[in-house]
Amino acid sequence: MKIRGQHYNTIYVSEDGWSVEIIDQTKLPHKLETVRLTTLGDAARAIKTMQVRGAPLIGVTAAYGVCLALRDDASDAALDAALRLLATQRPTAVNLRWALGEMDKAVRPVKPGDRARAAYSRARELWELDIEINKQIGAHGLKLIQDHAARKGGETVNVLTHCNAGWLACVDWGTATSPIYQAHDEGLDVHVWVDETRPRNQGSALTAYELGAHGVPHTIIADNTGGHLMQHGMVDLCFVGTDRTAANGDVANKIGTYLKALAAKDNDVPFYVALPYSTIDWSLAGGFDIPIEERGQDEILKIDGRLADGSVVTVDIAAPGSPAANYAFDITPARLVTGLVTERGICEASSEGLRTLYPERRENPSGIKDNERKHG
Repeated sequence: MKIRGQHYNTIYVSEDGWSVEIIDQTKLPHKLETVRLTTLGDAARAIKTMQVRGAPLIGVTAAYGVCLALRDDASDAALDAALRLLATQRPTAVNLRWALGEMDKAVRPVKPGDRARAAYSRARELWELDIEINKQIGAHGLKLIQDHAARKGGETVNVLTHCNAGWLACVDWGTATSPIYQAHDEGLDVHVWVDETRPRNQGSALTAYELGAHGVPHTIIADNTGGHLMQHGMVDLCFVGTDRTAANGDVANKIGTYLKALAAKDNDVPFYVALPYSTIDWSLAGGFDIPIEERGQDEILKIDGRLADGSVVTVDIAAPGSPAANYAFDITPARLVTGLVTERGICEASSEGLRTLYPERRENPSGIKDNERKHG
C-alpha cells in the first residue's frame, strides 16, 4: 500500500541481504521510522514491544527472527532456543506459532551449514504468501461492499472497523482493510468509521494513518460510538480482523470487538471477520480456550501525544494511585459473526462453514500438515 504515493511494506530484507527492516509502529502516527533488526533478540523485542503487531506480521517477523538466529549459530540447540524465545513473546496470536512451525519444518532437515540460506528462503515465501492471501481476502470482501453499493444506488458505503487489521498489521494489503482498499481503488464511494481502539489507539494511530495516506475517506470515533451510529443507520457493515479463530468459528480480536458484534447483531448490521488460514487454530474446539494476553497497566494509565512544538511526550491520564486491568483481547462467539472472509472465500462462522472452505480438515481435524501442504 502507499504512503504519500510511495509503496511500502511493513517488513523487508535490507539491501545488505540479511538484516531486516521494519516500520516502527510505536512511533506512528507522529513519525514514520524504520528499525533495523540484526539479531534474534532484536526480532523478539520488536514483537514484544509492539514495534510490529498484528497476527500476520508477527508471524513473518518471527520467521525472520529465526533467520537472524541461524546466522550466528545453526545448531539444533540454537534453533530450539530461537523457537522457544520467539514463541513466548505474544500468547494470543496463533500466526506466531504457525510461522515458527513452518520455519522449523523448513530448516531442521537441512545441514547446519545450509540452514541460514534455507531459513531466508522459507521466510521470503511466507512474506510473499501473506501478500497474496491478503489480496485474495480483499477480493472476496470487495463483493460485499459492491453489493451494498448497488443496493444503495451508488451512495456512500459506511464500514466500521476496530483496532488495526490493515496493511500495517500484515506485510501488505491488510485483512479487514483489504476489501476497503480494493473498493476505493475501484472507485466505489466508501467511508470508514475508525474506532480509536483504546488503550493503545491502534485505530486512531494506525488505521487512520494508513487510510489517510492512501486517500480513503474515514472518520475517527470514540470506541463507544459504534452502537449509536448503528442505531441511526450510519453503518452498513463491519469488518474486523482476528488474532486467533477457533475451529467452531469463535474469534479472538482486540478488546472491544465483542461489544461491536453485540451492537451489530442488535441492529441487523452485518459483522464480518477477515482472516488468513494461518489464523485458524484447528486444535481448539471453542474460543474460550484461547489464552488472553494481559498487558502492563501503563497502557491504560498513560498516553502518548504530540505537542505544538512537534515533540512527542507521555502523560498520565488517570487518577493517581488507581490500578488498571489491561486485557488485550476478547472473544466474539461465532453466533454474532455474519461470516468469515478468507483467502478461499466467505463462509458461515461455524465448524461446518470452515470445513466447507477447508475440506481437507474433515480427514485431519486436529493436525495442520494437510492445510500447510496445500498452501505451500
